[in-house]
Amino acid sequence: MMNASGLALGLVEVPFLSLTALVADHATKSADVRLLGIESTGTQNLLMRLEGNVGAVTAALAAAETRAIELGATALTCVLPRPATGLAPIIHFANSVNPLYGGRDQFLPTDHLQALTPAMNPNENALGILETQGLAALLEATDTMLKAANVSLVGKEKIGAAYVTVIVRGDVAAVRAAIDAGAKAVDGLGKLIAAHVIARPHEDLLALLPR
Repeated sequence: MMNASGLALGLVEVPFLSLTALVADHATKSADVRLLGIESTGTQNLLMRLEGNVGAVTAALAAAETRAIELGATALTCVLPRPATGLAPIIHFANSVNPLYGGRDQFLPTDHLQALTPAMNPNENALGILETQGLAALLEATDTMLKAANVSLVGKEKIGAAYVTVIVRGDVAAVRAAIDAGAKAVDGLGKLIAAHVIARPHEDLLALLPR
């Protein structure tokens, strides 16, 4: 039985949460699609799920592939036009915390419903994303970022294999200063995976994060 809605499902698999967030932001800004969530795969890779008409999803996936290449990564993509109704249980399912590493199995817009009412302060319209392999390195970097600039801590996320991501927010200049300082602080303590700034994050990406 096919999906009666007529909407297509787009799948994008990208390594590391930091890069996945950047690719997701770019893809959702590039076409009229909805970000349904991001799922851990048990490795460094994550899978984002997008929904929209076939043309919009195809355009979003092309944008995702381009952005991933710019970031030095590869995005594996596919489009499911009118996915079978029977596929729903493995696309839409309740979230849980992985007992092996203590991180969420998925990043869903329903995870932080209580925090969605107040919109992001327009004066704090940037996100800083820093990912390391090693928790000590991440904590050192986070402490450095909070001391280096006027940013606030959004949260910390784990995807396993000691990959940990911290997210801060503030105005663009402050976030850039914080991320630069945090990246330097990682040296010698762990492996820096990525350190990036998203100037005006898409609201679908924001909905997956603590606010």
